[in-house]
Amino acid sequence: MVVVTEEKQAPVAVTTFAVLVALSVSHLLNDTIQSLIAAVYPVLKESYALTYTQIGLITLAFQLTASLLQPLVGLYTDRRPLPFSLMVGMSVTLGGLLLLSVADTFPAILLSAALVGVGSAVFHPEASRVARLASGGWHGFAQSLFQVGGNAGSALGPLLAAFVVVPWGQGSLAWFAIAAVAAMIILFRVGRWYRAHLAERLAKKAPAAPPPVSPGKAAFAIGVLLCLIFSKYFYMASLSSYYTLYLIETFGVGVADAQLRLFVFLGAVAAGTFLGGPVGDRVGFKVVIWGSILGVLPFTLILPYANLFWTTVLTVPIGLILASAFSAIMVYAQELLPSRVGMVAGLFFGFAFGMGGVGAAVLGWLADQTSIGYVYKVCSFLPLIGLLTALLPNLRSHTR
Repeated sequence: MVVVTEEKQAPVAVTTFAVLVALSVSHLLNDTIQSLIAAVYPVLKESYALTYTQIGLITLAFQLTASLLQPLVGLYTDRRPLPFSLMVGMSVTLGGLLLLSVADTFPAILLSAALVGVGSAVFHPEASRVARLASGGWHGFAQSLFQVGGNAGSALGPLLAAFVVVPWGQGSLAWFAIAAVAAMIILFRVGRWYRAHLAERLAKKAPAAPPPVSPGKAAFAIGVLLCLIFSKYFYMASLSSYYTLYLIETFGVGVADAQLRLFVFLGAVAAGTFLGGPVGDRVGFKVVIWGSILGVLPFTLILPYANLFWTTVLTVPIGLILASAFSAIMVYAQELLPSRVGMVAGLFFGFAFGMGGVGAAVLGWLADQTSIGYVYKVCSFLPLIGLLTALLPNLRSHTR
């Protein structure tokens, strides 16, 4: 089992930036492909006369497979690291993308989304672990750099959908196989570094880092963090899955215009992702969690009542503030359980995807029963769950 000690060292001297950048770029390519699923919802809805509930089920198919498998992958690789599993996972994502480009029935669409979810389940826990190994002790910075690649990819999906998939149709999704192949090449090289690094660490027999709190307190804190992930990703599902449809239905904008406005929101998410980790390295991750969860509340409460211009404007601070939470939550959880880095990464990535999938399905059903506008009014109160942050222990005294 590979463990990571908690000593902080000089980032320039020991952080393997080439590996971190490679992971961030591969995360960008991976999540660009994943984001195309939600980005083409308007195309699929029109082509196959899908309901909001069916659209929610597509998201659920992707995110549920990722949710269920990621903790298991992380738990297994904590004991038996698999350096080249990243490349294998990307090949499964490639298969799902190619199937989606030709799928002409709802079950086929669901299967393609599920395959992309399987690829995601393999990629995220191991990539997060490698980022931590390459961090040189600056875990927040490494996780943020890794995460910003994924969020940048999520932002690119709608933009590419607007300029490629909308004018050229569903079949044009196959063109993005180039991105998957490029990621596989990058991840093969990362796998070679990972294999060599594992051998070096095993030779040194680095001691396991002691947990900062008792097992009972750690389990309770993990439960609180999962509640925070629930509030974040349920709200994110309302925007990532239904924002374009909300804009089209409420303000009468075109599909391409709606995709561009979604790009604005997801671009803000990508920018905000990088803030949480480095700030947390310096002031503590609990502080960042407090600010990122509760700080977004005034903006979410206003959003359902704003006009088109202010709706677009408000999604920028919402994306910036809310996105800073995940890296901070991830590193905080890994500090709670320093010998279970892969399991923690898999649990939190998996739970995040699962909550996003369940949220998409539930909110889609709610939109069918009421209206998409009502969904945004209900979701605007979700950040209040951030008050649970007060129950988290302060780890800085234990780990810094």
